[in-house]
Amino acid sequence: MKVVDKIALVLIIIGALNWGLIALFNFDLVAAIFGDMTVISRIVYGLVGLSGLWGIKLLFDD
Repeated sequence: MKVVDKIALVLIIIGALNWGLIALFNFDLVAAIFGDMTVISRIVYGLVGLSGLWGIKLLFDD
């Protein structure tokens, strides 16, 4: 597994855990750490989204 694949998987896991926290406790961990829709939090959300797209590629790799 390439380094970029591992980074993408870590970001996908972070995104999934954040969504789980939002669903269960109405708590946004990214916003709590970096602020509500600050530049840094938007970058984190963007990276998680791009990682999700990268994860589609991982489904079809052998």
